[in-house]
Amino acid sequence: MAPRFGEPVRRKTGDSRKLGEILAERIEDNIMSSGWPVGAVLGSEAELTEKYGVSRAVFREAMRIVDHHGVAEMRRGPGGGLVVTAPDIDAIVRAVSLQLQYERIQPGQVLESRNALELECARLAARRVDDEGRVRIEAFLAAEEQRITQTRRAGRSRGDLPSHDFHLLLAELTGNPALCLLLQMTTRVLGLQSPKSRSLRQVAAEVHRTHCHIAEAVMAGDEEAAERRMARHMRSVEGFFPRPQVGNERQRGKGAVG
Repeated sequence: MAPRFGEPVRRKTGDSRKLGEILAERIEDNIMSSGWPVGAVLGSEAELTEKYGVSRAVFREAMRIVDHHGVAEMRRGPGGGLVVTAPDIDAIVRAVSLQLQYERIQPGQVLESRNALELECARLAARRVDDEGRVRIEAFLAAEEQRITQTRRAGRSRGDLPSHDFHLLLAELTGNPALCLLLQMTTRVLGLQSPKSRSLRQVAAEVHRTHCHIAEAVMAGDEEAAERRMARHMRSVEGFFPRPQVGNERQRGKGAVG
């Protein structure tokens, strides 16, 4: 269902934002309330400026914002107009990474957040796994080592490491899309900070062996063992990142992460 247009955009008393920002928010709210219909054409520039009662300059300012947010984009030519798009996870991760650097948040602190997500995913995956999920795990593990050894020529985005794919699979098996998204973001951000390994073959063998151990508990439906094995795995990962320095005051805007 395509988003419906409301009343023309007006600035409310006390709202100091630019009209373009207000219009962008209105368009994004309309898209979300309509179920985010990716691919839907909302109208041409002329149609939308008339419907929202704004100038072309205000409309184009709003378009820059919604395009930056990955919500919609203007397309030219026949059948073009403002088209609803799906947000780009790479752009989201990049924005989060920049904010973390600005806030001087250390990789070890991000890792603490990831650990909480990982333990919950392992526990829930073990509780909710079914026969289809077990087949997916077995098929994944059968090709995991090869996927990791091909990391440097796989053409994946920076931070999108194949060694994280097993963790994302467990997140999917929880049936909770919020956990999937949060874990995907934290693993990508940490992936940007991960040191390069001299031997991908050795890393692949070690990671695969550990993942198989966790997978055994998940497929058996043993929540406690799955959580315990994941916790052990996460403790081994911590050695690659600086430990969080608890109590340090945050220094804004003075360089890269930690």
